[in-house]
Amino acid sequence: MGCASSVYAVGGRKKLTIPEVVVLVPSTRIPAQSDLQRRLRGLIPIDLAHRLSSLRNQIVLVAEDTGGSAIPELKRALEEYLSVLIGLTKKEYGLEGSVEFKWKSFEDGKQEACVANSWFEVLSVVHLMAVLTLSEADILMIPHDHSGSGIRTVSSDCKRVAVDLLLKASGYLEFCVRDVLIRIPPEIKKKLPNNLHDGVLEAISFQSLGQGTEIQLGLAVDCQKATLSVKRRLACEQLTYFSQAYHCLSGCDINNGCGKKHMWFIKWKFLESKAAAYYYHGLILDKGNEPSCHVSAVCCFLAAEEILSESKKACLTFCLAAPVTRAPPLWGAMRHLHQKIPEVATRKSQMYGYLLEQEKALQTLPDLPEFQLSLIPDDYQLPEMDPAWDAEKWETEGQTLKEHLKDSEDETETE
Repeated sequence: MGCASSVYAVGGRKKLTIPEVVVLVPSTRIPAQSDLQRRLRGLIPIDLAHRLSSLRNQIVLVAEDTGGSAIPELKRALEEYLSVLIGLTKKEYGLEGSVEFKWKSFEDGKQEACVANSWFEVLSVVHLMAVLTLSEADILMIPHDHSGSGIRTVSSDCKRVAVDLLLKASGYLEFCVRDVLIRIPPEIKKKLPNNLHDGVLEAISFQSLGQGTEIQLGLAVDCQKATLSVKRRLACEQLTYFSQAYHCLSGCDINNGCGKKHMWFIKWKFLESKAAAYYYHGLILDKGNEPSCHVSAVCCFLAAEEILSESKKACLTFCLAAPVTRAPPLWGAMRHLHQKIPEVATRKSQMYGYLLEQEKALQTLPDLPEFQLSLIPDDYQLPEMDPAWDAEKWETEGQTLKEHLKDSEDETETE
């Protein structure tokens, strides 16, 4: 699953590349080389067929020649291709199932799908745009040591840009579910790769919002003006997003590809956010004057400590699940909370130990508050259809499009 790579010396001789993951990126699929021009011959004007084929092959060339690193160039090529591609989806042209579109895994080059449906091609293109956008966010969030001091940091500006990218990626994925999948016939949906199923797309969309909130919480922790209420709210919102992601993915087949690794990532982040939510909720409850407030606060701190321990195990399981990856150095809120939660849990349980003995009936974990979610996916719409699809200008081998379609209808009626 997409991530930045780091190289380690192993035994002083060999080098082992273990990718580092901050933002989880789905496996990348790219178009496979195909001769669309030949398949569309006689159906659309030669120059339009040539352009469609050239734009698609350009995506393949840019991806393969740059190893997928030329993200801005790829996204521009995808947008340009989309504006021409959507003409094939228009019912008035009758071309929706006229061409087989092939896609392959970027990692190993194996063909993953071959579908004769133009909406499948739109789905695959927009999904690739989401994957590239998540990759951009991941690259921004991988800490670097620019000073040579050994301290790896990510600037606040990079974090804010990463949040914007995560919202954009979530918007692409929401569009796939809301506006594209519903146009694909059920018999074709069954043949789609797992990472294009609606549950997986929705899970990654919610996960992107959760990771955006995780970054915001980290910024709040670093900001002296941010109140406990703000931090608790962000932690609770992050927990909700990852709960929704888990719910979406739990209904999918996760036994193929990176499904299990994806699930462990969501569990890891779910547990981290739950630990943070209980910690900040406990700090707020502890400000109360009643003994019950302090008892509830200690219950929150102890729960946060236990959940944090579970999250470390989930992180390790995620890293070891194939393909093997590694977590970055502690960052954001967790860099602070990995130290503070155990400290506060120990100190407060000792401080209020006598209350815990006296008020055993009150030793129940309080419910976390619920908040209206702040982050929403960016609204994405397909680009305007390329003017070349203006049917009045079409001439296919001396025959207008309308005449071509009419002749086809007449032949069908005659038969």
